[in-house]
Amino acid sequence: MKVKIGLKCSECGDINYSTTKNAKTNTEKLELKKFCPRLNKHTVHKEVKLKS
Repeated sequence: MKVKIGLKCSECGDINYSTTKNAKTNTEKLELKKFCPRLNKHTVHKEVKLKS
């Protein structure tokens, strides 16, 4: 089952990206290094639940 998730910047706290993931195969939280437009640099973005 695919669920919608957001990727939140660990430094500024903004949710900059949204994506989906398969909740059955990927049980751990997603953590990616993505570009943060507010800070104008690459930072670690962590998975958060989106309101649906």
